[in-house]
Amino acid sequence: MTDSDARPVSRHLPSGVHEAVQPGCALLRLETTESREGVLDGAWWPRSRDIAAELPALLSALTGHLGPVTRVGLDTTAWEGLPTRIVVDDRVVHIDSFPLGDDTVLITRGDQDIFSLLVVPPDTAPEAARAAMAQAVRADNVTQANQILIDTGSAQVPPE
Repeated sequence: MTDSDARPVSRHLPSGVHEAVQPGCALLRLETTESREGVLDGAWWPRSRDIAAELPALLSALTGHLGPVTRVGLDTTAWEGLPTRIVVDDRVVHIDSFPLGDDTVLITRGDQDIFSLLVVPPDTAPEAARAAMAQAVRADNVTQANQILIDTGSAQVPPE
């Protein structure tokens, strides 16, 4: 597993790290085994729902680990001001909006290589966020993103 942003981040994020992260940095964990057998390939903890502020740092960090990203799939209702494309590191990245649910983002590298990342809600408590991110990057994880958020207390369970 690796933790990545524009600068090194410790394996265990200290309390308050989310608030201390500088604008333009991404809190990201990736599953690094080549098997990619888990349901998710990583986790992202954005600071806000402002996609224009959050997406460039995520894509820069991912490009450093995965190579050029060509597309991003997001839930249009979960983000403010969702554009159809964005330029990151002098490359155009197309943004597709789907009813994915606000708990995942799909990243396409090349033509067909798709990575699925858990999106930890911005207002999640640090302990719950750490737990959700750790579960998402486990190579043997078979739990869907929405269930990870529920299990770790990162999401509110809808009233019955």
